[in-house]
Amino acid sequence: MIHHLHGRLVEKHPTHVVVECGGVGYYVAISLTTFDEIGDDELVKIHTHMVVREDAQLLYGFATEVERTLFLLLLGVNGVGANTARLILSAMDPETAAAAISSGDVDAMKRVKGIGAKTAQRIIVDLQDKMGAIGGVQGDSSPSFSAVHNTMKSDALGALTSLGFDKTKCNQVLDQLLESQGNSASLESLIKAALREL
Repeated sequence: MIHHLHGRLVEKHPTHVVVECGGVGYYVAISLTTFDEIGDDELVKIHTHMVVREDAQLLYGFATEVERTLFLLLLGVNGVGANTARLILSAMDPETAAAAISSGDVDAMKRVKGIGAKTAQRIIVDLQDKMGAIGGVQGDSSPSFSAVHNTMKSDALGALTSLGFDKTKCNQVLDQLLESQGNSASLESLIKAALREL
């Protein structure tokens, strides 16, 4: 099992990074929370969890051990797979997700794509007592990207479609958000806002 990677950041996208360690490039699926937190430093440390299936070996990465802990707790809930857990951690940071679970906020969980009322309730029932393991999350850092809207929209569209959303619907939502947010939009905030609308 690969516990973590410490190496050179070769590629960085909203849904994945490529980290080179000892001449080997590792493709690592990430959440938007991790995308925001790892910044653009050339040398990075990514905490990882490997999912082995019959048809694939997938590596998921996290900027903090707290996020990985919550990811693993979510995987333990019946009906929650790795992609759903990653969507939850893309829609909200670990501290926000833990607060929603602790307070029994079903509506907050239902706002995540693929989470219905029953799954949201199951997550809360199964994990409410385990949220003590989620703590010590540092304050948010939301870097502002000085990207042209077209580039930002293209990156956001790629991220959303790779998460399973319909391209046409994503286009409409992103156009509306860019029009309303103007120059204040960052790539992360744009994708998070789109996740709430889709």
